[in-house]
Amino acid sequence: MSSNFYKLFFNLLFACIFAFIMPVFGQGEFVFSGKRKKEVLSFKKSRGLIILPMYINNKGPFNFVLDTGVGSVIITNPSLKDSLNLQYLRKIEINGLGEQEKIIAYSTPFLDLKIGNAMFKSATVVVLADDVFNLSGYAGLPIDGLIGHDFFNSFLVQVNYESNVLKISKKRTSKLLKKGTKIPIEIKEKKPYLNATVKTDQGEKLPLNLLIDTGSGHPIVLETYGNKSFPLPEKFVIANLGVGLAGNIRGFNGRIKELKLGKFSFDDIVASFPYYEDVASKVTNNSRNGSLGNPIFRRFNVLFDYEHKSIYLKRLANYKMPFEYDMSGMELVAVGDNYDRYLVTRVERQSAADEFGIIAGDEILSVNFKPVNQLSLEEIIKMFSSKDDRTLFLEISRGENDGFAGVLTLKKRI
Repeated sequence: MSSNFYKLFFNLLFACIFAFIMPVFGQGEFVFSGKRKKEVLSFKKSRGLIILPMYINNKGPFNFVLDTGVGSVIITNPSLKDSLNLQYLRKIEINGLGEQEKIIAYSTPFLDLKIGNAMFKSATVVVLADDVFNLSGYAGLPIDGLIGHDFFNSFLVQVNYESNVLKISKKRTSKLLKKGTKIPIEIKEKKPYLNATVKTDQGEKLPLNLLIDTGSGHPIVLETYGNKSFPLPEKFVIANLGVGLAGNIRGFNGRIKELKLGKFSFDDIVASFPYYEDVASKVTNNSRNGSLGNPIFRRFNVLFDYEHKSIYLKRLANYKMPFEYDMSGMELVAVGDNYDRYLVTRVERQSAADEFGIIAGDEILSVNFKPVNQLSLEEIIKMFSSKDDRTLFLEISRGENDGFAGVLTLKKRI
């Protein structure tokens, strides 16, 4: 579950974090400096995340994840509170998803934000007291925070996942407005939702209201239907779906037969099914059934038009690629100054990693005789999700003076 450990982590937490925070201070938006009306920005990608450089009070750049599932700007790296000399901090408590209750954060106003030539003056930002997300460990590079509605609500935002380019504009000049397929959306609590349909194992077609979550690495998360847990497929595995703001999120991973989104359809999609009491019972939007993540949207050229409550989709060459799931059974996190060391944080029972003898705390040193500091975490995750029965030669370190090596055979379980 190396990738799935955090996939639902993004999908659920970022969708809900600000549903529980009272509005603070004023609202504003990003505007271009001078007479500029549009701009092209390059972004980094890691494990499905869109990562943009942002300046705060003329300091930086800091790496921020562009995430539709976030209502406002969040600084997840608490060390920025001191390095930016943030003032006027007001303590707030956030109800999170998971087994516990609350987490401490601070709201601070009057920050100047800058992405490219787009600026937001006197923004209010929330700073987490502790780095509960560990986004840097997940992504394998430094991550300082998240930005969502404040950015998407300021422009037409076009995401090209093939070229790693973001086009932002104040004018409706994008070709996708004519060539793309329009999908209506609703904005609730600063987050976008759309309607879709899924087909279950029993052939039943269920209409759903789903959060659009570009911060999620999971194709679809199905939380509830008819005020109950979403019905499980015939084949599923018990899973630890992530670490929430307030504890573990428990549930299952499986597949659904079909997803229909406008005129587009996808078959045999990997899906996560969290425990009702861990997620759905704590979400304030009662009409919401779950969320759609980046493994769906990166199959399209996507234009977000919040002002006109629409997105536009034009499919890419990878549209028909199958949806695969981690076949190693282990969760990984990047550590070290350069995030180029990879530790095992959890191993699923009866998985390939479990049968190989890997345990939590082990460190992967090489994959197929290539040292891991020559591989990104995303590259390793792709190898572990590549093909049933594929063999990979791993070198493992356990403690200071112990270790072993051998062949890991990937095992498809759903």
